[in-house]
Amino acid sequence: MAENLYVLKEGAKAEKYSSLIPQLNALTDDEPDQIANMANLTAALKDTFGFFWVGFYRVVDDKLVLGPFQGPVACTRISYGKGVCGTSWKEKKTLIVPDVNQFPGHIACSSLSKSEIVVPVLKNGIVKAVLDVDSDMLNSFDETDALYLEKIVSLLNF
Repeated sequence: MAENLYVLKEGAKAEKYSSLIPQLNALTDDEPDQIANMANLTAALKDTFGFFWVGFYRVVDDKLVLGPFQGPVACTRISYGKGVCGTSWKEKKTLIVPDVNQFPGHIACSSLSKSEIVVPVLKNGIVKAVLDVDSDMLNSFDETDALYLEKIVSLLNF
């Protein structure tokens, strides 16, 4: 088990993700508790990238329920197909939103959030959770984030 992460503070986004993924794999590989793994993944992402908000919503009783996160207080429950998280759940795909105010039905947990990426956590084609990452700046996320965040959520063995 990794006890400390080596976090690149400088360099390209892809370099930071590439450095982080093997460490996250070591951190989660022998830990069966998914809540613990989600907590460590959110902390590592927040520490590495300084995201405004990063966390998981878990599918519980046909709702997305707030899970481990780093950042300000957040919405507790999100319905299927609602907001960016609920839409990612419904569509079973990663959504990149350059300007949350332009997303129909966006749920504003914080008025400071400006852009967002949501990545579904899938097992056998079923969404078990979503990773939600918010920025307080417009256009913060791109296909590089999508690629690496999808690899990171695949470390969760639901």
